[in-house]
Amino acid sequence: MARQPDIATVLAARAGDPAAVDRLVAGYLPLVYTIVGRALEGHADVDDVVQEVMIRVLRNLGELREPEAFRSWLVAITVRQVRERFRGRHSAADEILDPDLRDPGADFTDLAITRLELSGQRRETAEATRWLDEEYRELLSLWWLEASGELTRDEIVEATGVGRQHAAVRIQRMKGQLETARAVVRALHRTPRCAELISLLAGWDGRPGALWRKRIARHTRECRNCGAAWHDLIAAERLLAGMALVPLPPAYFTNLSGTATSATTAAKAVPVKLAAKAGGSVVQKVLAGTLAAGAVAGAGGLVVAYQSPSSPAASPAAVVVPAVASSAPAPAISASPSPSVSRSPSSSPSASPQASRKPAAAPAAISAKKGVGVWKFSGAKAALKDVGAGWYYDWAPNDNEVPGPAGVEFVPMIWGAANVTDATLKEAKSEGDVLLGFNEPDLAEQSNMSVEAALAAWPKLEATGMTLVSPAVAFGGDTAGGWLDRFMSGASATGLRVDAIALHWYGSDFSKASVDQFLGYVDAVHKRYDKPIWITEFGLINFGATPRYPSDAQKVTFIKGATAGLEKRSFVQRYAWFGLPAVDDSVDFGLYEDGKTPTEAGKAYRAAG
Repeated sequence: MARQPDIATVLAARAGDPAAVDRLVAGYLPLVYTIVGRALEGHADVDDVVQEVMIRVLRNLGELREPEAFRSWLVAITVRQVRERFRGRHSAADEILDPDLRDPGADFTDLAITRLELSGQRRETAEATRWLDEEYRELLSLWWLEASGELTRDEIVEATGVGRQHAAVRIQRMKGQLETARAVVRALHRTPRCAELISLLAGWDGRPGALWRKRIARHTRECRNCGAAWHDLIAAERLLAGMALVPLPPAYFTNLSGTATSATTAAKAVPVKLAAKAGGSVVQKVLAGTLAAGAVAGAGGLVVAYQSPSSPAASPAAVVVPAVASSAPAPAISASPSPSVSRSPSSSPSASPQASRKPAAAPAAISAKKGVGVWKFSGAKAALKDVGAGWYYDWAPNDNEVPGPAGVEFVPMIWGAANVTDATLKEAKSEGDVLLGFNEPDLAEQSNMSVEAALAAWPKLEATGMTLVSPAVAFGGDTAGGWLDRFMSGASATGLRVDAIALHWYGSDFSKASVDQFLGYVDAVHKRYDKPIWITEFGLINFGATPRYPSDAQKVTFIKGATAGLEKRSFVQRYAWFGLPAVDDSVDFGLYEDGKTPTEAGKAYRAAG
């Protein structure tokens, strides 16, 4: 990748220096192509979108107030243009793009496999990107660059327009879908192919898509022959860690200097901002030469060079959790109010004409203890009411994303260090009397806070006067010397107030023994700290083997036993299943398909309390 220009170049380009404009375009064009190319996955629109981005950037460069923020600004514009192109496609007839119209220069998957001679799990991962939903491909393009060190998490947050915690969960859900897609790719490449899978694929046209990803993934989970596709998956971060974009070939810069530079040299007297006001003629010439040179030299085909990771990273699994080697219960990456599912609130459902034909459902058991973790989905408010929850949270300081029904308490959270601001704390205080502390600070993928940083920030939470629930560690809450143990020791030594303990638990043993395993962990944490307990995430998910999720009967058995045990324990103040929605990638563990349709697990949780 061409070295990205410094602030001086941005300032000079903003002032109208044509040579600086050339350097700015040449330096950042690879980054823009990478984002757009992966997001559109080789669509013929790639070059058009890249040109639109660069034109928009140069036209508005004179209005950029903070030159040091140029890259973040550029990335945000790129994402907006990608989304506009997606919307444009959706408003037109939904036609399948002819393969001949795909831009091979922008097909990062083919180029990564061919030019870098990828094999094994790296090749599988590259192929799996074709199976991602459209909304996740945009996020993949950004996360891929974050994994390579080309972008920061803050830049991703700014580009996507969501909070840091929201971005973290969206990335986790994207990685979960990527892992599912990797299992699909493995099953399809297995030789000889499973006979049942061959039968399943009888109507498949060979094109990757969401419906077939789900069908094939479901088969792999249930098939003894194909189940191995889920085994030994190396974390995507480990496969991509340390990678860098391949530098553009010399011909790219030769062509660029012979086209774009000559175009700008011929119009040196016209500053960029004046050219923009005049219709962008100079900008158009710059980009015409630059993009043509890029196409000739393969700029649209930027690929990544993989290097061996210097250290292993936690492996993402399924939708929400990275596997962590520990004797403690498996940890989970918790969700936020903004996973990448469609965001549109729903009102309570109206009565259906067919409702009288079905047996009336038993009224929900309402419990002050019983709650749920919720991210936005259609019917969230109605489902919250139907499940009989006494409370809920959405990993945010307010309920703006997921407003709940009357009578169901919303509990705010200060998710991480970036949220410890006067404005956010004031917002949280206006929501209620209880405040949840940092979310899984012991995981890099979540709030990622050291014990020292959490202790330093805690007095600001304490100043709200609210009841404070401890940071919720992903695992090891009962472990001497663990993150939570060190936090609680530090709080005690410095006189900080912690009113209750939050914990997460996910079990991989789907037998009846899981109930005792879960409740035993709850008891051990309470015994260690002698404080009220909040279980803010719990469920059954196997992060390292097959089957990954329990059967409906196993979920029902666990929910009945676990909730009965929690209700009996006076020191357990609250508990929350992960999570309420059973849509898209959460169908295997969520509670409600919409506002009025509980899963079998949802029915069991509805009756709990």
